Amino acid sequence: MQPALSIQHLEKTYDTGTKALKGVSFDVEQGEIFALLGANGAGKTTLIGILTGLVNRTGGNAEVFGVSLEKEPERVRGLIGVVPQEFNFNIFEKPLDIVIDAAGYYGVPRSVARPRAETLLKELGLWEKRDVMSRTLSGGMKRRLLIARALVHEPKLLLLDEPSAGVDTELRREMWEFIKKLNAQGTTVILTTHYLEEAERLCKNVVILKEGLVVEQGSITGLMEKRGLKTLEEVYLNIHNGV
Repeated sequence: MQPALSIQHLEKTYDTGTKALKGVSFDVEQGEIFALLGANGAGKTTLIGILTGLVNRTGGNAEVFGVSLEKEPERVRGLIGVVPQEFNFNIFEKPLDIVIDAAGYYGVPRSVARPRAETLLKELGLWEKRDVMSRTLSGGMKRRLLIARALVHEPKLLLLDEPSAGVDTELRREMWEFIKKLNAQGTTVILTTHYLEEAERLCKNVVILKEGLVVEQGSITGLMEKRGLKTLEEVYLNIHNGV
């Protein structure tokens, strides 16, 4: 079975001379929840930006379900849904309109997008807020709106960039359950998070980036066993401190 995502010697050097990615390579298998970890500046956001067309790569390539980013970038973007760290929707629009309009960006007809948006907003507890100005939503509701928007075109690969940032413990656990349900239905998920308990609980495999390089990858349990440690947080701190 081909990987859901294959990153092949990916490089990015910005005009300032900063090398954000230095030949990064790894695969994500279909049907898993995968952790992409690293401190701020490690290269995670640059990598996601390349996959979604917001950042031009300097070298290397990526394939999503066998579709080459270099050869078919538009098709790749159609296979991906992304939940960014920042709230980047129009706060003066209504949640229902935001989700339906996002579907149109991917060529989904309004007649199809409307029932999909209704289903997603109900599953994420936002249906009663569908016609209010989005600026009135709580931080947690705004985070869930980003998830609904990312899923409305039914992507095969979902990128979650710090999805539970600023979310209280109860809502974070509800989001975990939603992610697990989504994954059980066949969506491959890549998760970046600073909550290492979250990654350990949800994910089987992990890649850890540091200064644009892959410094560790493999199964989370395997990495803990190899280093004789009990938690992913301990593994991460060892790597971050150069142990």
